[in-house]
Order: sequence, then C-alpha cells, then structure tokens
Amino acid sequence: MSFVRSLACRACGTAVEKIAIVACPSCGGQLDPVYDWQAVQEAVARDDLAARPRSIWRYRELLPLDEPPGVSKHVGWTPLVDAPALADLLGVKRLWVKFDGASFPSLSFKDRVVAVAINKARELGIETVGCPSTGNLANAVAAHAAAAGLDAWIFVPESIEPAKILGTAVYRPNMVRVRGTYDQINRLCRDAATRFGWGIVNVNLRAYYGEGSKTMAFEIAEQLGWRPPTAVVAPMAGGSLVTKLARGFAELGRLGWLEGDPPRIHGAQPAGCNPIVAAVHDGTDTIAAVAPDTRVKSLAIGDPVDGPWAARAIRATGGWAAAVSDDDMVDGIRLLAEATGIFTETAGGVTVAAARQLAQDARLGADDRVVLCLTGNGMKTVDVLAEALEPPPTIAPTLADLESLLG
Repeated sequence: MSFVRSLACRACGTAVEKIAIVACPSCGGQLDPVYDWQAVQEAVARDDLAARPRSIWRYRELLPLDEPPGVSKHVGWTPLVDAPALADLLGVKRLWVKFDGASFPSLSFKDRVVAVAINKARELGIETVGCPSTGNLANAVAAHAAAAGLDAWIFVPESIEPAKILGTAVYRPNMVRVRGTYDQINRLCRDAATRFGWGIVNVNLRAYYGEGSKTMAFEIAEQLGWRPPTAVVAPMAGGSLVTKLARGFAELGRLGWLEGDPPRIHGAQPAGCNPIVAAVHDGTDTIAAVAPDTRVKSLAIGDPVDGPWAARAIRATGGWAAAVSDDDMVDGIRLLAEATGIFTETAGGVTVAAARQLAQDARLGADDRVVLCLTGNGMKTVDVLAEALEPPPTIAPTLADLESLLG
C-alpha cells in the first residue's frame, strides 16, 4: 500500500497529485510528500526492522514509493565508524563517521536519493532519466539507470574532476559537458524536463529524490541503538541533505522510535561558495546567490534550491554553520585519514574542517556525541592532494639502501 497521500508545497501548502513535477503550480515552491502517519504506525514498529535487509528499503514505509522497489535494492546501511582519536582532537565526548564513501554502487550518498528517484520514475512510466550534477550525482544516475535499463542524460560542468567524468562515462549514458555553472545547467535541465518529458531526478522528481537523504538519519539512529547523537555535521551544496537529516530525525521522534532528543544539525560549506552559511550567520532565510570560487566542485552551487530550508532547519535544531578555506579542506582530508584510516573526498574534508572550527568556536563541546556525515570517497578527488603530499623516497632493492634511508 502507499503511505503517501499527495505532494504538498512547503511555502503555500497547495496539495499536488503524485506526479513528476518541477515545482508548486501555485507559487513555484518546493514540494514534499505528505505521509499518512497513522497508517505508517499501524504498518510498522521499530522492532520490525531487525529482520529486514540492511538497505534503505528497511525503512520503506517512510519513503515515497507506491510499489515495492524493483531496482537499486542494495543501497544504504553504510558504516558508522567510531573515531576516538578524532573525538580527542576535537575535544568532544564521542565521535562517529557516517561514511557514505562506501555506498553501493557509486561510492557516495547520492546512491540513496537516486535509488528512490529511479524507482519512482519506473512507477510513473518514465523511460529516460537524467540530472545536472557536479560529479557524484552523475555517477549515481548513470549507474542506477544502467542497472534499471533506462536511458540517461547527464549534464555536468566542463570543469569537474576527471575521476568523476570517468566514473560516469563507464556506464555509457548520454553525457554532456556544459560551459557554465551548475546553476546554469540546472536551469537547462528544468527546460529539458518540460520539453522532452524526461525524469530529471533532482528537478521534476526532486520531491521523491530528496526523501532518500532521510535514510542517513534513520541509519545513524538505528546504528546507535536508537539513542541519537547530540550533534550532526554535514556538507551543504543545494541544502537538501541537512534539510532532510532534520526531517528524518523529526519523523523518528514523531513515531516514538528515538530514545532521546533529535540532534542539532550543523552545516558545512567551502568559503568560496557559502551562501547558506552566510544566511545562517545573518539570521535570515534569504539566500544571496554567489559565484562559486572553490576547488570543492561537489559543493559549488551558488544558488542552492533548498538553501532557505537548510538555514531554517539548522536554526530550528539549535545548530550552526561554518565555512572553511580550500586549504583547510585539504587539511581536513589529511586529518581524517591520519586519525581514522578513512579517505574522504573534498566535501568530506570541508565537513571535518568545519567540525574542527565548530569545536574551536564552542559550538561543539566536551559533552557532545557527534556524527560527521561524509558523503563521498576520496578516490574521486585525488587531484586536490597533488601538491599537499610529498612523493615517497625511491631506493634500490638492497638492505644497504634501506639502512641508509633509516639513517
């Protein structure tokens, strides 16, 4: 059965049929699914989850499908890694790393959102899907579309990392590099969705797509024995992830599944593209668009669609936001690797560096139990470390040379 009654506009409340649609027809606002919470509570209890497969679909009643998922069944349940050395460095009580760089199949949290969008596209009879992307979403859409047997059109900025180009092209989608910013490409995809009837996962399927991000909150709560952390730090690009993390924890609270209060949500952005951080610091929901100037391509969205809602969610949970330099981002990647053995991409470096800044500013304290949401794998952005790491020494295959190296 379906547990979603309709879509509804966040801004004006207009109810909309469950179709592929870009925005509210009344005011142009963002749309979200409206769940029948009584039906959800009657259908599933917290203890029921233990017997289910370890994927995002263990939470299927809290996701916006009207039919059981037909594809992308193995997504989710990524590691939550205890990181005591990093906790000591930041001066917090406990710290865990939620590492979606291990996500199946494309090594980023975008597998979560795309899995939901692809299944919804199949429900709606859509045969061609696509996306504008700064890299990770391109990888995920190409991979999931290939597995589902759907045609895919992928649009990326000309300047994205070579590893992400290759990690998309291998699936043989229709891939187009565009001379322009992500925001310009997003507008192109809105036009294409209307003109050709394609299912652009983060445009006219966005109401369903975004719900996949909630599963990161669900997994964090369950992996911690339903005792939520006191704080979560996550990267912000379009702003959807922090918005949906807050929504996910709130929904678990509504169901009575949490043993404690929902966490404070903290957001992280690079200083060269930080419109949401600026809004949080200014105490406003109004996002002033910026021209991105950062090496963190995956977070280089200057006019974030969910920005106002992200700023609102951060403040509503008692959280805060931090922007860090690209040099701090590289330091964050190295700090994480040295302290935990985990290699994250640039967005993760921003998250680690922002957590360190939040701790220095007393936004994270000695009693906090913190989760860092790391959304991608470091092997996708190795180029940022080229100048930061010295090449290893070279020796002859002799003990004498090794002894000389050892001094």
